[in-house]
Parts: sequence; C-alpha cells; structure tokens
Amino acid sequence: MRLIQNMSTIAECSAPEYSVPNRVIKIAVIGGSGVGKTALVVRFLTRRFIGDYQRNAGNLYSREVQVDGDQVTIQVQDTPGAEMTDNGISLPDHVTCSIQWADAVVLVYSVTDRRSFELIDQLHQLVLRTGGSSVPPVILLANKADLLHLRRVDTQQGPLLAGTLGCSFYEVSASEDYNQVHGAFHRLCCQLAKQQPPPPSPPSAGAATAAEKRRSPLIPRPKSPNMQDLKRRFKQALSAKVRTVTSV
Repeated sequence: MRLIQNMSTIAECSAPEYSVPNRVIKIAVIGGSGVGKTALVVRFLTRRFIGDYQRNAGNLYSREVQVDGDQVTIQVQDTPGAEMTDNGISLPDHVTCSIQWADAVVLVYSVTDRRSFELIDQLHQLVLRTGGSSVPPVILLANKADLLHLRRVDTQQGPLLAGTLGCSFYEVSASEDYNQVHGAFHRLCCQLAKQQPPPPSPPSAGAATAAEKRRSPLIPRPKSPNMQDLKRRFKQALSAKVRTVTSV
C-alpha cells in the first residue's frame, strides 16, 4: 500500500518494463470525526488494525489488488471529519474535491456516536449536489459494531436510512473483523470494475522496440550527406597533395 500524499511507501512492488495499465478505482471515504475512517481504509488495504491515529489530514492511499481475476489499482481518499454546528454541517473544501474526484463514495458513521449518524443524510445530499448529472455510487458503513455497551444507534436504523438513501448498508468492526470490512469494499470495487472500460491492449514487441528507440537519447543521429561529401573531398585533396610533395 502506498501513501501517495506524503510520498512514503509502505509496500510497493516493481512493475514490468512493458506493463499493461491497470484499471484505477477511486474511492472517497467521508464521515464525521472519530468514526474510524482511517482505521477502515488501512484495515481494508493492509489487513492491519491500528487503534491510534494522528488527526486526519486527508491522505490518499493506493494499492494494487485482484478484482474478479484482474489486476486493479485502488486509490482510497481518506478525508477530514465533518462536524455538525449550529449553522449546519461544517467540512473542509477538501471533502467536496474528493467527491468530484471519486468513482464511488463510502459514507461512514459510528454506532457509538449519534451525531455522526445524523450527519449522514446531509453528507449524502452533498454527494448528490456535487455529483450533478453523474452521481457516484454510494455505500453506507456503520463502524464500531463490536462496542455493544457504547451503542447509541439502533441496529435497525442503519438499514432503514440506507433504504431511504438508496444505497447498500454494512455494519462492521474495523478492530474485530477484517472480513466484514474487506467484503464491503470488495463488493463496491467489483461493481465499479464492471462499469469501467477495459484497459488498452499492450503494444506489440515491434511497436515497443520502435517506441523505445524513439525515446532513447543514445542512438546517434544520421550524419548529413553534405558533411560526408565534404569530408570525402577533403581526404581526396589531402591525398593528392601528399602525392605531389612525394613526387617532387
């Protein structure tokens, strides 16, 4: 997995010299502060759960995975948390840009935080307004399902809200169950992969060689015919002069 924004590679494999471009699936993860967005992203991409994170700065993560037998590059944009204020919803401009960039949006709330649940409808409205005529697919994730003693959102309310919004719903625990998290993101990736056109075919060996030759700065440029002719004449004149001196 690569953390693109900070350019610090977590794990990276080298690509072949003439690799076929992978399909790129772009996902934006949006929700209130402290609902576990970063934990979900890292859990999905690395299988690891990390409980403590610095304040979300909106990092972009990338990793190559297999989706239905095809190699796919998944880019996941983590976003700063939205906040509910007296004047409505407060969120950085970065969130709107992420929605415009994304192929799909994952809305996240925590079952232990009632306010994060109440944010979802407004965040969904933001997705609709920002998407315009091409609204990206949306799924709804309820995180921290393992914290039963702290639950503040009833188990039935998530599916009811998802039905109202017209999106899929998953209740997961980033800390306890990787399969739940992976299943939600993987189904979304499969849906997006089927909607996208296939990548271009790889170039033939001859075309690749020709293209490489055009790029190579080591191939000498052909000499000018006029310059070659001048050199030939100069050598002839020099040889004639030497013969003249010798005969004298």
